[in-house]
Amino acid sequence: MRLTPLLLGVSLTALAVPAAAQTTTTRAGTSTPVTVQTAPQTTAPALAPAAQPTTTLRDALVQAYNTNPDLAGERANQRANDENVPIAKSQGRFGVSSTGSVSQSIHNSDATFDPTRRGALGLDLTVPVFSGGAVRNSVRAAETRVEAGQANLRGAESDTFTQAVTAYVDVLRDEAIVRLNQQNTRVLQVNLQATRDRFEVGDLTRTDVAQSEARLALAESQLRSAEARLIGSRENYIRVIGAPPGVLAAPPALPNLPDDVATAEQTALGNNPFLEAAKLARDATRYDVNVAKAGRLPQVSVGVGGDYYNYLGSLGTQARAAGANSDGFSTSIGAQVSLPIFQGGRPAAQVRQARARESAAIEQVTLTERGVIAQARSAFASYDSALKVIASSRVAVEANRLSLEGVRAENSVGTRTILDILNAEQELLNAQVNYVTAERDAYVAGFTLLASMGRAEAKDLGLDGGPLYDPEVNYKHVRGQWSDWADGPKAAGTSTSTAGTPAQGAVVTTTPLDPLLQRSVDTTPGNP
Repeated sequence: MRLTPLLLGVSLTALAVPAAAQTTTTRAGTSTPVTVQTAPQTTAPALAPAAQPTTTLRDALVQAYNTNPDLAGERANQRANDENVPIAKSQGRFGVSSTGSVSQSIHNSDATFDPTRRGALGLDLTVPVFSGGAVRNSVRAAETRVEAGQANLRGAESDTFTQAVTAYVDVLRDEAIVRLNQQNTRVLQVNLQATRDRFEVGDLTRTDVAQSEARLALAESQLRSAEARLIGSRENYIRVIGAPPGVLAAPPALPNLPDDVATAEQTALGNNPFLEAAKLARDATRYDVNVAKAGRLPQVSVGVGGDYYNYLGSLGTQARAAGANSDGFSTSIGAQVSLPIFQGGRPAAQVRQARARESAAIEQVTLTERGVIAQARSAFASYDSALKVIASSRVAVEANRLSLEGVRAENSVGTRTILDILNAEQELLNAQVNYVTAERDAYVAGFTLLASMGRAEAKDLGLDGGPLYDPEVNYKHVRGQWSDWADGPKAAGTSTSTAGTPAQGAVVTTTPLDPLLQRSVDTTPGNP
């Protein structure tokens, strides 16, 4: 199943044709270019029909991929997660330490023999030989959690792209709704003026004028609400993408959508990154149990030490006469075995704790699996429903256009009232708004479905804004590190601030409206 190339930007623009226009071209869905002013203006110049968009959906996704703080934070967290591997490995590596000391005797009753000052330097090398499997299992747990973190990072990419796509099509939808409400308001302004003219000549009553005034006031309030929603959508776009929207192009068709819900569900169960991460996190807890069990096993280490001492010229005269040296060097080698016999119940408690955490991780897999199934099924249902709403709304738009034509014609011969015309115009507007909303809903549901199936990651979208972020690069760099001084680069952010972006307005400029919009709702020859 594919989302057909109706795709918001094209059809939303087509729906912005004035409600009063009844030409064949209008019914065919002729598109009208739109440009967005990112700051409020008192006047909105009309664009030439050849005006081109300045931002595509791919541009927006690349911008979000490179500058979104949520995604950048997840990458930093994953780099921190990578460090658990060398930390775990360090527990099984040799250690070298040195000591130094200088002492001065304050009182010595036999200074002729004993030295009064002493300096010493020591160097020790310790090598752990056996730790009951604690080191090995700690390393495996850390490595598994790195894999889980990488899967979570892929899921974070999908979430960011879903937010970006939603923000993108929300702006397109709300721009179209603002235009539709603007045109509806202008139609009702013309209707009100015509109604007043006919009231002046006694053709209509004060009730007709009041009805037209009330409907215009309602339309103006709907327009203000639509403008507020557009401003909110543009600000949300800036929050997610990091830059003002500009003139947005129609998004491309979504590829590789499933034909049925069963396919969507099975693909999601096999590819969803969050489910994969939950399974890996569960596997890591099994290694944690083995680490806890190692607390009851013996620990073996070997060591080599060397010491240099110097009495700093304070060796007593009798000691020197006896041939004692004023300095010297000694070495030692040994092994240490530590066998815990009783630890107050701590090892068993740690094992029980680790097993409880393993149980929690197992339940988390089930919980995540349920969520993935529900997301895939609901997204498919929303997508399928939105496609059906699009089809029915398209029929409703055309039917309401014809209905409005008929009501106007019948009003001209006195069989329909002004209220009938006002209701027909409102029904046409409602159908148009439903249409553009359904297109937005279909696109968002389709992309959400792809995300749940694990098909909305950076590698799947063909982004061309430079090389993709690869968490393996940092992991391969740090996992074998031995140096105590390889601190790495200082912390620095990569996301961009939006403090300098202008506050968004609701101005939507368009090509001139159809001249037929500027006529009276009454089409009789006496009231052109």
